[in-house]
Amino acid sequence: MNGTRIGVIDGHNDLAWASRSVLGYGVDELCEAVPALHTDLPRLAAGGVAGQFWSVWVDPVLQDAEQVVGTLEQIDFVHRLVDAYPAQLAFARTAADARAAMAEGRIASFIGIEGGDQIGGSLAVLRQFARLGARYMTLTWSRTIAWADSATDDAEHGGLSDFGREVVREMNRIGVLIDLAHVAPTTMRDALAETTRPVIVSHSGALALCDHPRNVPDDVIAAIGSQGGVVMVPFVPTFLTQARRDWWTTGEAGDAPPVGVSDVADHLDHVRRIAGIHAVGIGADYDGTDVMPDGLADVSSYPALFEELRDRGWSDADLAAAAHENVLRVLEASDPDHEAFLAGRAGAPSRAAIAPAIDTAVRARRS
Repeated sequence: MNGTRIGVIDGHNDLAWASRSVLGYGVDELCEAVPALHTDLPRLAAGGVAGQFWSVWVDPVLQDAEQVVGTLEQIDFVHRLVDAYPAQLAFARTAADARAAMAEGRIASFIGIEGGDQIGGSLAVLRQFARLGARYMTLTWSRTIAWADSATDDAEHGGLSDFGREVVREMNRIGVLIDLAHVAPTTMRDALAETTRPVIVSHSGALALCDHPRNVPDDVIAAIGSQGGVVMVPFVPTFLTQARRDWWTTGEAGDAPPVGVSDVADHLDHVRRIAGIHAVGIGADYDGTDVMPDGLADVSSYPALFEELRDRGWSDADLAAAAHENVLRVLEASDPDHEAFLAGRAGAPSRAAIAPAIDTAVRARRS
């Protein structure tokens, strides 16, 4: 490969839940190849991964407090993973942590919560997750929740509810990035109107290239860029081409239309064209979907994408921006808030610690 090696900080990897299913949350096996997974330490090294936001996701079959417990198990997995491999991994909260890890040749390991339902309706739970290291939260997963509409479910709020806006304000206050993957366009626009900090989209493509509800409309891509945020393009085939999306929605009859490295590059090019190079990022979604594009089978494959982008005229500076500098810049905009929160200097919380649903249940039992 020509040019310098580009280290990627990927916005979304579901190893935590996948390891629950495949390894029973074991971490010792990950020092060697694990064929049932997209991710292990040898392939992370081969792919030049410099940092990873490890997604902590909980299946919504779990409800209420079960979601909180499941999230804590996922967070525990990430901490145990990092502790098991201190020579290869470094736990990270801030951009400075990531840059230090990269200088040491270790993979900066961040935590991202993939679904606002996982806080159980309580800002106190959100704050505790932040204290444990969570630096972003996706406002919804695939279902509409009590305070925000999802892109892949019926709308109930027209975007964010009043409490949803309060969640956004509290995330700003404590330095947790707002992630607009999975949410309805109305929720995206409400969050952008409410936030005072740049946002991310951890793993969504461009709606203009593939009409999948998980993808982002051009006006939102432009607004994210104008506010200093980043859209991190996934490798999920059904998000990338209309032919693959249509094949899936009509029942997967016949051979799947091919999807390859160039299709991911098309989405990166589109985000760049709409919002600027500063708004481009990568959030592959490894171990979060069964099938990946040809040439991008697992976490060792990022160099193939960078070679494709070089062939399209992207400079090494452009590639570094998309691979890690942009997301680090977004983190840096909220790092002082997060550090002030951890030090007890962030001011008063925007809401009482008691979740409304819990308060209602307590009152009902006492009456």
